[in-house]
Amino acid sequence: MKTLFNNYLNTFKGLSIEIWWLALITLINRAGTMVIPFLSLYLKEDLHFTVGDVGWIMSAYGLGSVAGSWLGGKLTDQIGYYKVMVRSLLSTGILFIAMQFLNTFTSICIGIFLVMLVADTFRPAMFVALNAYSKPENKIRSLTLIRLAINLGFSAGPAIGGLIITGLSYSGLFWVDGITCIVATFVMIKVLNPKKAKVLDTIENDNPDSAYNDKAFLVFLIAMALFGIVFLQYFSTITIYYKDVHILSELEIGLLLGLNGFIIFIFEMPLIKWLEDSRHTKLGLMFAGAVLTGLSLLVLNLTSWTGVLVVGMLLMTFGEMVAFPFSNAFAVERAKKGNQGEYMALYSMSFSIAHIFGHNAGLQMTGKLGYDSTWYIITAIAFVCALILFTLNNRLKAKKLNV
Repeated sequence: MKTLFNNYLNTFKGLSIEIWWLALITLINRAGTMVIPFLSLYLKEDLHFTVGDVGWIMSAYGLGSVAGSWLGGKLTDQIGYYKVMVRSLLSTGILFIAMQFLNTFTSICIGIFLVMLVADTFRPAMFVALNAYSKPENKIRSLTLIRLAINLGFSAGPAIGGLIITGLSYSGLFWVDGITCIVATFVMIKVLNPKKAKVLDTIENDNPDSAYNDKAFLVFLIAMALFGIVFLQYFSTITIYYKDVHILSELEIGLLLGLNGFIIFIFEMPLIKWLEDSRHTKLGLMFAGAVLTGLSLLVLNLTSWTGVLVVGMLLMTFGEMVAFPFSNAFAVERAKKGNQGEYMALYSMSFSIAHIFGHNAGLQMTGKLGYDSTWYIITAIAFVCALILFTLNNRLKAKKLNV
């Protein structure tokens, strides 16, 4: 046990202090994003919107995310990642607090669009900051540490969120989410001010390539958008499925979602370290992650036993653990030859586009076709994603051999 524990600790060695601070800021921020997993439930149960209305509101969420990711990339290339991150965090906190006072379909669509427009300017800036604060050999582990912070926050967030809903009300979630964003802002100003933070990987590129001309990267983004559509079912459709079909309470839903973050916190860093040292390519590992994530929804149709929800969550968690760190690393690696903000904005936008279609498509399909047919269709999308990644991986390997 001592050897295992020491090996676990060794996977964290060599990361810069700035990466640890960035992880802490992300943890504070993500611990407060307990509104998001419960958003579809809040709209349906508390505000009494139809499932169809919830789908359209989640599309407004996705549109705001696309616009925010694009704007974040532009601003990062123009004014730098630090200013973008600070302004995004502070403004997001204020907007989240204000969201609880909206109660009509139109006002919520506009409100959620504005929240995500501001919130997702943070994402491209954060990726560029992470790249700057990491030594080249530590990129994947730095990305994994940030994901650990996200998932530790996400494991605590839904569980605490379920308690807040049970003990207080949904409005309490908006207060906590807003306050944690504001707290994260002040922590960042204190510890990652450019006068204090040490940049380890400055990329000077006098003639950067446009990400829009990188065909392999664009194909990769299509696969990521499809993967996002599958993965995002766990943030909207699946929570309603848990409640309607398996009759879980908000607290039980929060604990089940929290299991995902807890497993990632314990296992992801050693798993990534092990996979990083293997012969597998980044795209090859992402292929495996896409297959596992697709299977996580397929198994839900195999039995009515409630325990299958845990099996599905485990499959999705391991798929996510494999796919996301290596997709992040692939994007960062490609970004070195171009405008970093532009590359990372497009990477973020691939998931934002998934927000536009993923939530709405899942919710609309469950309303018209039922949950079983929806899970079959979403699984098919996962396997299309896997096929694209498999083909792209083989083509890039062949290209390297021909060089």
